[in-house]
Amino acid sequence: MTMVAILSGAGISTDSGIPDYRGPDGLWRRDPEAERLVTYGPYMADPEVRRRSWLMRLDAPVLRAEPNVAHHAIAAYEKSGNALRVITQNVDGLHQVAGVSERKVLELHGSARSVVCTACHARSSMDEALERVKAGEDDPACRTCGGILKAATVMFGQRLDPKVLGDAMSIAKAAEVFVAVGSSLQVQPAASLAGIAAEHGARLIIVNAEPTPYDPIADEIVREPIGTALPALLERLR
Repeated sequence: MTMVAILSGAGISTDSGIPDYRGPDGLWRRDPEAERLVTYGPYMADPEVRRRSWLMRLDAPVLRAEPNVAHHAIAAYEKSGNALRVITQNVDGLHQVAGVSERKVLELHGSARSVVCTACHARSSMDEALERVKAGEDDPACRTCGGILKAATVMFGQRLDPKVLGDAMSIAKAAEVFVAVGSSLQVQPAASLAGIAAEHGARLIIVNAEPTPYDPIADEIVREPIGTALPALLERLR
């Protein structure tokens, strides 16, 4: 059975209404100030940044989004009994909502569906935190220790969890087919997984609208829309 690893980036979720943050029309390019709201240093130092960050999350599409045909195609591929691991740069949780087994999904940048205390590391749901914001708490504190709460995501200025990154590298090394879908392959160290997979003999397939730095070593490059290209590719890999 062929072991397939999928690295998914923001492009896989745009059809679910979640913007591509780094693309040509991405949020970070259109509104650099928005990036400050998810940067660890300012967030921890400035209560006003935290208040604005929580308000931004109230309007963010992530928690309202539904999986699209690409997410469902990946879930169907796994349900058919194929060997699959998903490494995602996304924090939207849509792979799991679509039905991919929790244990088969590795979230490199954490999850926007949870909240973590920066002091005691207690976790709770984002829904609960946002209900507190709606009720008037503009900078909700940890109910366990009073510490600063943040989304359980890797903010700008934070390092990836070494264990998560190590697991991702192990998956890349073991993959026989490595599909990078909807990722610019510019954000390190996540992007390096494509190169690691290729170096260890995997067939590298890149599904992305724009060129990536790893195109020269790819075995196959697909420029068609992800919603049609990925289901067709997975059907072929069966």
